[in-house]
Amino acid sequence: MDIYSITEPTNTTVPIVISVPHAGTYIPKDLEALFEPKMLTHLDDTDFFVDKLYSFATEMGITIIKANYHRWVIDLNRNPESKPLYNDGRVITNLVPTTDFNGNNLYKDKVPTSKDIEDRIHKYYLPYHQKIRDLINEKLDAFGKVLLFDAHSIRQIVPGIRKEPFPDLILGNNDGKTASSNVINATLEVLKSESYNVTHNTPFKGGQITRSFGQPEKGIHALQLEMTKLNYMDDTETKYHPERAEKMQNLLKEMFTSLIKELQ
Repeated sequence: MDIYSITEPTNTTVPIVISVPHAGTYIPKDLEALFEPKMLTHLDDTDFFVDKLYSFATEMGITIIKANYHRWVIDLNRNPESKPLYNDGRVITNLVPTTDFNGNNLYKDKVPTSKDIEDRIHKYYLPYHQKIRDLINEKLDAFGKVLLFDAHSIRQIVPGIRKEPFPDLILGNNDGKTASSNVINATLEVLKSESYNVTHNTPFKGGQITRSFGQPEKGIHALQLEMTKLNYMDDTETKYHPERAEKMQNLLKEMFTSLIKELQ
């Protein structure tokens, strides 16, 4: 299994790269044997169908990179030194998680050792991040600027993180540090133009991908968009909902159209 898949633009290339780090579902057989069998019946922390939701973007000239391995193998959006992204008491799964978001144990007996974690960093984590760096540099060379857009989704309610339902759309840029104000404002203006409940850096500010790559002073802008799964999935949050997805895609198309103009 390839660590990631790249979907190239089918139209004139623009300076945007979409990263989808949490839609992968593959767990190697040798690791699968270590997990609690009940946890593997439904990989609940997966950003299901996010790659399908954003598949239209290649027609707009956007490049997409999607991780194929599941985030329980290693979480590509965590700090490689396991430094916490937040310090407000919420549950934060590790670089190599041993529980899901609600604290359920993933492993039957032995959890990964520091050597196991180091091996997974080199085998899965670093290649994904290096490929993002390569894609960014390609866009920088061609356009002088680039937007890395990290695409995520989450259940509407995750008690392990907070008791209240999440907003529909959460734009993260580490309190304005990972993108210029013009890029941020262009994004928010479109997202807030519809009936969705939109928040900015609350309760998510963007993870390791956004925070590590975003350098607006060098022409590298990075945004994370978290959305609740009900925006494009059915009420069980297990199946793709074409009508809801189409409505969301129309908004995302409008957003990317605005961002392409801003970047150009």
